[in-house]
Amino acid sequence: MSNATLPRIGFMGLGIMGGAMAGHLRAAGHPMAIANRSRGPRVQALLDAGATWAETPAALAAASDIVVTILGFPQDVEQVWLGADGLLAGAKPGTLLIDMTTSSPRLAVQLAEAAAAKGCAALDAPVSGGDVGARNAALSIMVGGDADAFARAQPVFARMGKTIRHMGGPGAGQHTKMANQIAIASAVMGVAEALSYARHAGLDGEAVIAALAPGAAGSTQLNVMGPKMLVGDYAPGFMVKHFLKDLGIALAEAQEMQLDLPGMALSRRLFERVAAELGGDVGTQSIIAAYR
Repeated sequence: MSNATLPRIGFMGLGIMGGAMAGHLRAAGHPMAIANRSRGPRVQALLDAGATWAETPAALAAASDIVVTILGFPQDVEQVWLGADGLLAGAKPGTLLIDMTTSSPRLAVQLAEAAAAKGCAALDAPVSGGDVGARNAALSIMVGGDADAFARAQPVFARMGKTIRHMGGPGAGQHTKMANQIAIASAVMGVAEALSYARHAGLDGEAVIAALAPGAAGSTQLNVMGPKMLVGDYAPGFMVKHFLKDLGIALAEAQEMQLDLPGMALSRRLFERVAAELGGDVGTQSIIAAYR
């Protein structure tokens, strides 16, 4: 497919992950319009690569065949999509809108209904893999929405991720991401507890990770986050404030299902303690600070 026939992409949310994701799409030759709350280095890099600037979400949608958002919080998504100058205010019939924010499953359903009323299609497509996965175009993408819309989005997803799965109707992508965050919550807590125990037992932390990694305790959290925990490297691949947002959504959904998830509830309390001490912009590996 020539660049002239590639769909025009609108991309909003050029943070740690979004900047890299948009960069892959632009590098593939997609004509691109971008919008963001600020014009930092990631924005400038895309403008230098030929992207154009849109002043409002409505203007972004009007210039695009496919719009991708990856924002901070559900309230941001709601405002950007449904506000007076929002995406749906400017979207033409036939536009495909994809929200890759980790957000509320119920909001995803609402957005899909609002898009359909405008003659558009919407997908909820949260991702896992952090900043490394975004830079390497190796994200896991969990998608909810109409099957035809998913098929249309597949080439775009393939530029950003390696594992792409259609999980069901609207909201199914977000529910899958909640399951992902629930698994991480206990896993990262377990790694922090193991390394804290090892330190208090007088063991060498690096040697402990090397011994555990090939066995049943081996995991991405141990192999990637463990070494950062040992040296107190709390630079964010994924910020605590965003993880707390995700855990809050997951707990609300679990309560609606009358489901008790004590591991996640404990993890949330520990992350709240870390955020109070270190702030919310540190990475999730900082949970080990709760054990000191």
